Amino acid sequence: MGRVSQAQARENRERVVRTASRLFREQGTHVGVAELMKAAGLTHGGFYKQFASKEALIDEATAQAFEELAERRTAALEQGAGGRTAAQRALIDAYLSVEHRDNAAEGCPAAALAHDMARESGGREAHRVYAEGVGDFAEFLATEDQDGITRLCTMLGALVLARATKDVPISEEILRAAHAALTETR
Repeated sequence: MGRVSQAQARENRERVVRTASRLFREQGTHVGVAELMKAAGLTHGGFYKQFASKEALIDEATAQAFEELAERRTAALEQGAGGRTAAQRALIDAYLSVEHRDNAAEGCPAAALAHDMARESGGREAHRVYAEGVGDFAEFLATEDQDGITRLCTMLGALVLARATKDVPISEEILRAAHAALTETR
């Protein structure tokens, strides 16, 4: 098989990072390189031509996931009439939905990667990106009446519990209760 062009190599690398971002959110960072490369439609041997290590990929995939989250926040701000409050409400509506609960691969990296990041060394790039992403998300959620960290903890905790109880009626009750706590006017 011949060499791939630099453009094709770049495209392959981006595909691996996007695939890893989804798989890590869905299954955790323990996903093996062979499984990941198969999901990306590439050979296992090609991984080490693109990445120094799996840890380097985890770093990039974590950054990719938080970039997607930031893009969603920006889109909510740009699309919503009513400014920041409406954008926050739209994000809360989507975040605390059955669709988000059931789609971890495309969902919030703060919730999906929390367990894995708890095991990461504080010196790792993925850990830094995760902490920064959580801080940015909390800042976006802050209101005059509620601090963003409390709001994020409510959302993230509800999502994690709803996912853990997915096939039981309490799952949707958890989502509804958290939604009400965050959107009721005081």
